[in-house]
Amino acid sequence: MTSSKPTQPTAPRAVNDARVHELLDSVPTGILIDGQFREAASGTRFEVLNPATGEVLTTVADGDEADASAAMDSVCAAAAAWRATPPRERAEVLRRAFDLVNTTYREDLALLMTLEMGKPLAQSDGEVTYGGEFLRWFSEEAVRIRGDWFRVPEGHLQAMVVRRPVGPCLFVTPWNFPLAMGTRKLAPALAAGCTAILRPSQVTPLTSLLLGRILTEAGVPDGVIAVVPSSSARAVTGPLLSDDRLRKLSFTGSTAVGRALLKEAADGVLRTSMELGGNAPFIVFDDADLDAAVDAALATKMRNMGEACNAADHFLVQEGVREEFARRLAEAMAAQRIGNGLEDGVDVGPLVSAQQRDAVAEAVQGAVDAGATVLTGGERPEGPGFFYPPTVLTDLPADADIIRNEIFGPVAPIIGFTDESEAIALANDDAMGLQGYVHTRDMERVLRLTEALEVGMLSVNTATTSNVSAPFGGVKQSGLGREGGKEGIEEYLETVYVGLPAPELG
Repeated sequence: MTSSKPTQPTAPRAVNDARVHELLDSVPTGILIDGQFREAASGTRFEVLNPATGEVLTTVADGDEADASAAMDSVCAAAAAWRATPPRERAEVLRRAFDLVNTTYREDLALLMTLEMGKPLAQSDGEVTYGGEFLRWFSEEAVRIRGDWFRVPEGHLQAMVVRRPVGPCLFVTPWNFPLAMGTRKLAPALAAGCTAILRPSQVTPLTSLLLGRILTEAGVPDGVIAVVPSSSARAVTGPLLSDDRLRKLSFTGSTAVGRALLKEAADGVLRTSMELGGNAPFIVFDDADLDAAVDAALATKMRNMGEACNAADHFLVQEGVREEFARRLAEAMAAQRIGNGLEDGVDVGPLVSAQQRDAVAEAVQGAVDAGATVLTGGERPEGPGFFYPPTVLTDLPADADIIRNEIFGPVAPIIGFTDESEAIALANDDAMGLQGYVHTRDMERVLRLTEALEVGMLSVNTATTSNVSAPFGGVKQSGLGREGGKEGIEEYLETVYVGLPAPELG
């Protein structure tokens, strides 16, 4: 058994303080409307914290109903001209934004994400690559929007199908991938000819504000996008959802909030895209390559400190290899280095907030109280910041709360199963259905599981699934719609059918 003594956070800092202060002094902290950053109508600001220290990084303009209204006025005023902009021109703007993200602003974006969200710099740099790819991908999709032309079966009409922009959009994004969640929504919307308002998480608004500057610098016309940070999501989303000029809502976040937003969106019959909770099962069969399975488990569990909707949340391991898998995973988790993400060699940064850390700690304590065994981790380290150690739990019943609820932290609960049918039943006994992971050498089994598992995405013998070229999204209460792939731009296009008298033939 690996020791459960928590690893102490390491001391900062590979990035020096002067570089941090230089960056924070240069990043916009106002509300982006009509191509300009301005103070909130109320004149108020809110604090943004560094989760590695608990200290204030800076303050940001605190948007409210007046700012939301001004943002809506601006994107509506710009809508007709942007919609009429040739697709090639829209594509070139997005391509310039891609280039800026990957060159001029790459280091700034990575450092900023580590400062306000906590992930290690190497992971932040990886997000710059991933987030930037949405700009490139949808710059290419902008020029591939197609309609249709056909004669109806009766022969008397020629049908023309036209694709046109949905209209003004509202994007509500989470804190865990501050750049990628913005580009994953803004890029297809802009490619399709839509205008948009982005309301970033109040925990990580700085990356979104810098993205707004980058898009403006790339040539997005004034008014086409607005970025409205706010300490209260309701202060911005409430007025916008009740505005009959809004035509599309895209939200990434918890299922509970998604349900509430869907109810509000129903009043305006808005087009909606919802990427909600995950709680992904990671299934390991007796015939799996255990080395590969443990490596994949570590990667998908610990990416972003486990704060990812498609992270492996609970591990279903066939009884023949359960103890060995648990031992190996515990050793790998215990070897992860915890610390400030600005320091070289750190594997695990802090959780994003004290509230998130406390929620993870309470979930683990609840499991322990119910009889779980802690193989490693399980205790909060002393010192500043919102750290929680990588934790592995065993001896859990399948109906334990920590199995049935998304953890969003560096905790791996393991339960056993006897055969394939039990694994399928355990995996599907969940309201969520975003992501699944399977490790087996039996390809016929893989095909059966592809049909049987109630998930929108399935990773087989790998830790990675999300790619800009493929559709990302779930089933059941994990959401509606898809982001990325050729499907991503469809979320921002309306289909219009035009019937014309068919000419005589022959």
